[in-house]
Order: sequence, then structure tokens, then C-alpha cells
Amino acid sequence: MAGMKTTISVIKADVGGYVGHSSMHPDLVAKANEMLEAATEKGRLVDFHVTSCGDDLELIMTHNKGPEAPDIHKLAWDIFLAGTEIAKKLGLYGAGQDILKDAFSGNVKGMGPGVAEMEFTERKSEPIIVFMADKTSPGAWNLPLYKMFADPFNTAGLVIDPSMHEGFNFLILDVLQSKEIMLSAPDELYDILALIGSHSRYMIKAIYRRADGEIGASASTQKLSLIAGKYVGKDDPVLIVRSQSGLPAVGEVLEPFAFPHIVEGWMRGSHNGPLMPVSFEDATPTRFDGPPRVIAAGFQVTDTHLIGPVDMFDDPGFDMTRDKANEIGEYMRRHGPFEPHRLPADQMEYTTLPSVLARMKDRFKEAK
Repeated sequence: MAGMKTTISVIKADVGGYVGHSSMHPDLVAKANEMLEAATEKGRLVDFHVTSCGDDLELIMTHNKGPEAPDIHKLAWDIFLAGTEIAKKLGLYGAGQDILKDAFSGNVKGMGPGVAEMEFTERKSEPIIVFMADKTSPGAWNLPLYKMFADPFNTAGLVIDPSMHEGFNFLILDVLQSKEIMLSAPDELYDILALIGSHSRYMIKAIYRRADGEIGASASTQKLSLIAGKYVGKDDPVLIVRSQSGLPAVGEVLEPFAFPHIVEGWMRGSHNGPLMPVSFEDATPTRFDGPPRVIAAGFQVTDTHLIGPVDMFDDPGFDMTRDKANEIGEYMRRHGPFEPHRLPADQMEYTTLPSVLARMKDRFKEAK
């Protein structure tokens, strides 16, 4: 495969929760492994890894077909449909929740599943980290990605590594207008922050090294409510980050998650809460369907094969972060149905407010 570019495709979907929205039934993971193994034997894939975060089935696949390859997306779609059928037989909760279309149409974007993909020529050593989150939205990646690729207080390489010193370009998506813009750090740092600080609307889609255009990160940006026109579940995003050798070091990639920042999601996708970095084993959010969780699977990519994963958050170095997340979660929960625990009305994807206002419209009087 010398000279061929490697593609990493991470495609996820919620096709049935076990129990409620908390976990993944092993039969769904087994079915995905079975179908991906068959696809690999037929040459459709080079390698794969199946895992889960909360109630999301996560497919990590490598191949040489480039992003948005119809064959790869069709494979993922078929796996999610097969998983949905198993979920229905088992009576799992929300079976097929992220399957929003009836027929496959070339790729799964706009059909419900979340997708992050990137293509690159492998370096001598190619470490990547795949982040997977549950009970939150794609805007959850904004702050960590900013710190990884633009904040010298997090990433020393921006100051001391000549190959990073020119900075990075941020591709930012306006999910409401379906428009995107490329902004450069550090030159346009304040403009970047002006957008990505509004993480419900503006989301970092990809990041490229300014010196040569080399891709550093790719994130899913699918918003289920915008696709379906109604609340059908939170978006539970995925993220791929390359590291080392002219890109942020592994430790610099992980460090932003030592701060359990506030993200949208949690119960019914309608609350704010802290993003808690956890081990694979602890990615089962049950407290008020939360707090929101993130796991990190580390791989070495060699000849398009996945060497790993390493459970990157299975580290006592993140114990204080988890303690802080629990403390923040407890504080936020005590607000009950009041903001800022509950999302503002215009950001909620699951709300009775319109029907309440309609029922009471004749009772509102002009204020004196």
C-alpha cells in the first residue's frame, strides 16, 4: 500500500439503548464486529474497531477510498439497520433512533448517523485519538479543539515547535445557515472565538496546519433536530485528532479535557452539564442520563491498520476532573427546571413551551 493515502472513517449511531439511554447491548457490538469482519475479508476495509459510548454504537474504520466513500457509508448504514432489528427484538429503548431516512442515498450524512472522516499520507509514526461523546452535541468539541490547536497555555508546541509556529486554520460550520468559513489562528483568533463561543450554532468541522494544509482534526457536525425537524435525541458527536510531529502532542490533545467544561445535552437533550472524561468501562451515563461523557481511544495507524486501542482516559490523572465534574453536576442539578441547568427555550430540542404558550395565549394581558 506504499504511496496510498489512509482514510479514517468514524461513523456512529444510536440504534437502541440498554437500559433506557445508558448503555449498549453486547449483541449489537457483536453484530457490528461480524459484519465488519466480513467486509474486511472481502477487501472493502483494511481494518476496524467497534466500541460504544453510552447508547451509541461506534464504528472506527480504515480504508483507502477517501472520505464519503459510498461503499464505506453503505456498510455502516447496513450495520445500523441490522442493529436496529436486533434492538427491536430485544425491546431496547429507542430502537433505530438515529435512522432518520428510509433508503440509503450515497452517504449517511443527513440521514441521522454522526460522521467524522479524514484522509492523509501516513508519517513514520502516526498516532491518532478518536474521541466519542454521549449525551451532548457537536459544539462540545469547540473549546477542546481551540485549546489543542490555538492556546499556547495548553499546547506548548505552538511556541517552541517551529513546524507548528505558523498556527492552524479552523473550518467552522454555521449549522443553521449550512455555510462554512475558514479562519486562521493566531491572526484571526478573536474572530474564531466570537463564533465558536456560540457552540449551539457554530461548530469546528476540521483543522489544518497553515504551513502545508496538513489535516489535524475532523469532527462530526450533524444536528439531528435540524435533519428531522423535531427532537429525536442528542447528537452524541465523534472527533478524530492526529498528534505529534508538527501537530499537538498526545498530552496536549488530552489536556483540554482536564477541564470539565459545560456542554448541552444531558437528560432529554435539554440541559447543561459538565463533560466528564471517563474510561471505556465508565461510559455508561445513568445519573439523570448523565453527566455527559467522553471517551478517548488511542491508536497507532500503520499501513492503514489500527494498532490499539489504548484507553486514554483510564488514568488517575483525570480523577480530579471527574470529581470536579460530579461537583458541577450536583450544583447544576439543584436548579431543577430553571436555567442555566435547563437550556434556554430557543435552544431546547424537546419542550412543551409552545403548547403551554398556545394554551395560555388568551390569558396574557398588556402589562400596566
